[in-house]
Amino acid sequence: MKKIDKKELQEQSKKKAKLAFEDYKAFALKGNALDLAIGVVLGGAFTTIVNTLVSALITPLISIITSNVDLSKLFITLKGGHFDTLEAAKTAGAITLNYGEILTAIINFIIVSIVLFIIVKTLTKANKKDTEKVEITTKTCPYCLSTIPLQATRCAHCTSILEENTNNIKIDNEEQKNHE
Repeated sequence: MKKIDKKELQEQSKKKAKLAFEDYKAFALKGNALDLAIGVVLGGAFTTIVNTLVSALITPLISIITSNVDLSKLFITLKGGHFDTLEAAKTAGAITLNYGEILTAIINFIIVSIVLFIIVKTLTKANKKDTEKVEITTKTCPYCLSTIPLQATRCAHCTSILEENTNNIKIDNEEQKNHE
């Protein structure tokens, strides 16, 4: 058996640790991983904004419409008697179905989806290149490859008869023969 020196073992451990750190660094600084991390942080901040928007603005407006009912406090007691408030039911240890929290979560989802839709649409318009429809007025002669007007029946450069307009040319040739 080969006897391993303690110093050699430490050197190998340092090399492996350095290699592992370099691999991790390459992964963490890759565009995709960094973009994902930024997205998660922004998503958390965005969630806070939306929750505040819902609790400070939307829920009070809905409470006005629904006679001051706070949606997050709506519940049904499944076991343990009747209680006037959710806090009283929780204090008594009753089993409750908190459907108001579900309604609030659905409202949050709707608001988030609408805001994201508006953001994506705005960014798409901002990033969209001006792709105005350009009217095509020229074509390329298949024989000499020069640029000629779209309506041309003969190439102005090589005088070749163009295949797309052969019907018009035949009529013109017949008319020309009739006039001669």
